[in-house]
Amino acid sequence: MARHIYQCPLRWSDMDAFGHVNNVVFLRYLEEARIDFMFRLAPGDGSPSFSGGSVVARHEIDYVRPLVHRHEPVTVESWVTKIGAASLTIAYEIKDPDQVYVRASTVVVPYDLAAARPRRISAEEKSFLQEYLDDGVEGALAA
Repeated sequence: MARHIYQCPLRWSDMDAFGHVNNVVFLRYLEEARIDFMFRLAPGDGSPSFSGGSVVARHEIDYVRPLVHRHEPVTVESWVTKIGAASLTIAYEIKDPDQVYVRASTVVVPYDLAAARPRRISAEEKSFLQEYLDDGVEGALAA
């Protein structure tokens, strides 16, 4: 099972009055990693996979420890824990080599923007997602 690795830069505006990254900002970090995973790594040049849109149906986040602003990026590891007919679950860890700040999961639903409705996961998308599948880890509360 592969994991997608995204190096996420911290921005000065991510910090709150207490000097650490605000809890809401972690959702942006997850979004950046998810978009990098689903769209930049989609299979094939010109492939329509994941290009039709997707919506978030659920987020689950465990804040393990505060992340203090610094110049070095933080690592976001992503992998797939569930592939359904019309949804998938992505798990994440936001971390440094020696510590985890956040464990999270997101349920994503592929969406047909033209028809304004959810759609099924294509065979090409399923094949791509299976490379990152670890069904032994169920979301943020597993660890």
